[in-house]
Amino acid sequence: MFTGIIESIGEIAALEPKQDDVRAYVRTGKLDLTDVQLGDSIAVNGVCLTAVELPGDGFWADVSGETLSKTGFGDLKAGSRVNLEKALTPTTRLGGHLVSGHVDGVGRVLERHPAGRSEQFRIEAPAELARYIAKKGSISVDGISLTVNEVKGAIFELNIVPHTLQETTMGEFRAGRRVNLEVDIIARYLERLILGDRAAEPNGAGISEAFLAENGFLKR
Repeated sequence: MFTGIIESIGEIAALEPKQDDVRAYVRTGKLDLTDVQLGDSIAVNGVCLTAVELPGDGFWADVSGETLSKTGFGDLKAGSRVNLEKALTPTTRLGGHLVSGHVDGVGRVLERHPAGRSEQFRIEAPAELARYIAKKGSISVDGISLTVNEVKGAIFELNIVPHTLQETTMGEFRAGRRVNLEVDIIARYLERLILGDRAAEPNGAGISEAFLAENGFLKR
């Protein structure tokens, strides 16, 4: 588990194809690796990776074909800058929100414009994730814990302060960039709890307006 508070900006130093997956070497910059052991988890742009080698200035990790196909990791190349966070401990301050490092989908930056000393971003999420994104709720974007300012359909807005722009890769975001999204874990479990016994049904049973009305959540 992670908090979404970025500890360092690292760099993809090498990508070595291995059949249907990739071995990645990540230089970790100012990230303190003295307490990291082989097998520990480190989030790279919000993707939870396992350190399999620790050469000193970074780590090697195996990136599966599933991860390459379901996240923006496949867009990275040698020299790409990435957000890094070590896994939280029982004494870690939870300054962001609970982030699992399991990406739910890939979104796209639509636009960016100044707002005082901050920057406002509009990002489009995959349609299937829209129901989990709420105004003033939490979302992880490339591993960064952020608060949703506004949401309309699958498009949500963020207001990013100068510190976040400087300490993460968000300063590099431009229209068209693909970003890893992880919705609030509480929202995902809440949906399953509301479904109750129907959660075990095949064919992707989900929450609809009719379902809410039938179960007393809406009045007709």
